[in-house]
Amino acid sequence: MSRAPTAAQRRVIDDAEPVTGRLRGTPAQLAALVKRGLAFRHPRPPHDHFLTPAGHRIREAPPEPEPEPVPATETPADVDTGVFAARVGGEAEAGADGPARAREVHSAWQGLLELRRMTNPDGAADRPCGWERTHLVRAAALALEAAGHRPAGPDGSEGYRVRATPQPDAVAVSAPDDGTLAACAATLEKAGWQTGAHTEPRTRARYLLASPRRR
Repeated sequence: MSRAPTAAQRRVIDDAEPVTGRLRGTPAQLAALVKRGLAFRHPRPPHDHFLTPAGHRIREAPPEPEPEPVPATETPADVDTGVFAARVGGEAEAGADGPARAREVHSAWQGLLELRRMTNPDGAADRPCGWERTHLVRAAALALEAAGHRPAGPDGSEGYRVRATPQPDAVAVSAPDDGTLAACAATLEKAGWQTGAHTEPRTRARYLLASPRRR
């Protein structure tokens, strides 16, 4: 079993850019992470270093030897490993809106497109990548927020909501009306997701099932 990264290496991993996993560190630190299979050097200039899937798993795991406990009231879907977190709708603390948030969302979406280009075998940016398939709720929410859709607020204000489903490769997207739901479907399909409209049998509420397109 491989040794855990050193404290200095762990800091470099933890400071990686959200979504893209781009690293900043000294040449020696970056070379050590590459040697351990936790990072790779991009072949195109400026030859930045990025986390590998193994590196992402390290970043998402509790740090050793002093792991930070996750509050019992939170679920894995509520915890984000980066500074930026896409809004899934209904968050108790949604944070500030305005130009700063818009810049964060735009930067995160552009970073995700670059991650698609780097990690999809054919370099396609119009199809979800492996990171999105393991972070379905956040990935779908980012696509919606980046396109200008508003998430539902904690006070019950109308907007989209993205939730996990029993299906391992699909999320449920709800909206206050059929027009907004259709607009969310169009946005997700443009972002490389496939969607289907469904009706909840008991409440008759309409919702989307969305999953990442593979081709």
